Amino acid sequence: MCRSIKPLRMPDRPATQDEITEAALQYIRKVSGYRKPSRLNQEAFDAAVNEVAAATRRMLEQLGSQPSRLSAEASQTPAQE
Repeated sequence: MCRSIKPLRMPDRPATQDEITEAALQYIRKVSGYRKPSRLNQEAFDAAVNEVAAATRRMLEQLGSQPSRLSAEASQTPAQE
């Protein structure tokens, strides 16, 4: 969907709050079609960014900050037919 959003589950460290917020901002920009919303829409835009960031943070905490070894290996190994 949005190629500039990078994976936040990294094998060497957890995502920072800034990284989570930036990913949420990119997502909301893509979905809303606004690079910068009007003053009239700013409050709804900011609330959406905060909600997506909070949901992302909760998900990462529940999943654990590091991908499993199996999923990391699977992403590096080409699919066999």
